[in-house]
Amino acid sequence: MAEQFAIGVDYGTNSVRALVVNVATGEEIATNVYDYPSGEAGILLDPRDPNLARQSPIDYIQGFLASVKSAVADAASVPGFSPEAVIGIGVDTTGSTPIPVNAAGVALGTLPEFKDTLAANAWLWKDHTSHAEAMEITELARTRNEPYLAKCGGTYSSEWYWSKMLHCVRTAPEVAAATASWVELADFIPAYITGNTDPNTLARSICAAGHKAMYNEQWGGLPSEDFLASLDPKLAEWRYTTKAVPSNHKAGELTEEVAQQIGLPAGIAVAVGAFDAHMGAVGAGAGAGTLVKIMGTSTCDCLPSPMDREMPDVPGMCGIVPESILPGMYGLEAGQSAVGDIFNWFVKQIAPGAYGTGAEAHIKLTEDAAKLKPGESGLVALDWNNGNRTILVDPLLTGLMVGQTLHTTPAEIYRALVEATAYGALTIIRRAEEYGVKVEQVINCGGIAEKNPMVMQIYADVCNRPMKISRSAQTCALGAAVFGAVVGGAYATAEDAQAKMTDVKETVYKPIPENVAVYAELYQVYHTLHDAFGTADFSGSLSGVMKDLIRIRHKARVGE
Repeated sequence: MAEQFAIGVDYGTNSVRALVVNVATGEEIATNVYDYPSGEAGILLDPRDPNLARQSPIDYIQGFLASVKSAVADAASVPGFSPEAVIGIGVDTTGSTPIPVNAAGVALGTLPEFKDTLAANAWLWKDHTSHAEAMEITELARTRNEPYLAKCGGTYSSEWYWSKMLHCVRTAPEVAAATASWVELADFIPAYITGNTDPNTLARSICAAGHKAMYNEQWGGLPSEDFLASLDPKLAEWRYTTKAVPSNHKAGELTEEVAQQIGLPAGIAVAVGAFDAHMGAVGAGAGAGTLVKIMGTSTCDCLPSPMDREMPDVPGMCGIVPESILPGMYGLEAGQSAVGDIFNWFVKQIAPGAYGTGAEAHIKLTEDAAKLKPGESGLVALDWNNGNRTILVDPLLTGLMVGQTLHTTPAEIYRALVEATAYGALTIIRRAEEYGVKVEQVINCGGIAEKNPMVMQIYADVCNRPMKISRSAQTCALGAAVFGAVVGGAYATAEDAQAKMTDVKETVYKPIPENVAVYAELYQVYHTLHDAFGTADFSGSLSGVMKDLIRIRHKARVGE
């Protein structure tokens, strides 16, 4: 049988990556990365508002054409590959990254009259300008006793679909007036390359709709027209009625126009898109009981759970959406707003030059921090330097460090920050299991997981679970390729494709019992601080926190 290939296209915050994969083995035979040329590292900013982050839809389109064309050209040198052997294309993107479009589905930011209007471009996931609107949506849903927040942790976010649209209405009415609909980036790219751009009929992703737009079949799809109109009549106009579907559905087939530009034949099946973390979970081998952590500047945790039992609402989870990760399973999403960003902040802002710069500083700090025993620093930190995504869902929280003395070293602080992110990860796991969702294994992916054994060992010890590493360094693109293989007909199900195309590395970080015991004590301190500073109903006391840290530190250093 002739070899077959799928292409996964992964839209990140600063670039887009195309990956060509052998569907029989998961071998990644070619890849290409296109860096967005606009703005600052691809992000359109406004110096007057640090919460603003937009992107050019032109970059998205050019990024697809350039990255796929180059990847296909590079793959041509691999025996067995030919453009005619490509059977499917999958796409994953950041989210929520909605784009205002006209009645034909053309992004306003691609039109000459709007190209330089920030509000007419894509509203990047990390845009937080709509924090007031998010609070308003949350309050209205609670006041009206609507069910919409139940599947997204009880609080709507400024990172999400409707809050951004409402903010656009109030701050850029000329853009709102020209907008016929809004389309998530995860839907925009499949629509563009298949020619199915009509916002009334284009394929809508259940991943995007369910996690960010309060879509659920229990209440008929999106929130009601009446609810949306109560926020603003424009939102009701923008309410689409298309049924949102998972990524084992076809969005359409590659058009002749696009195919000619990228060196592929027309008619290739294109899967419905999804968000990067969810595709990354698929590419890492997510399944029932397997939590996948996509670790980078922030983290996103994805956990499928069987749909053969009713799923309770889990407070603080970013979303509980049927089929958002794998068809036939609930998809649970959680995450931390800053992980690698915290480590980078410390290197750049707090200890600049002391350990060198960039990667060199991280390596040296890690070497010194790895020499410390758990508890030896006497420090505990809160990992909220960019707010809290899960389980408190509060962007107005900040970082905290407790236990410093005149002898505290940069390496001790660095390790404490790593430990803080591990405590945050454990808090997510505990919340899932509190509501009956078992976490049997954890698979990690991303640069931190691959390059920093100290971080992975700390996570294993804090969470008291083995930490596995995805075989692929490009799990999001690989997950997209998995669905490309499914819609292309190579596999009947995503699980069948995963079994052949994904795997983990041989290295497994196993919990060290003596470290687990110390971190169990330190986690109690973290948990006390977590509730004291992050919740309104904390009734305990902080008077023993510093003394507990001194006691744990003394035991770690002296052994008594």
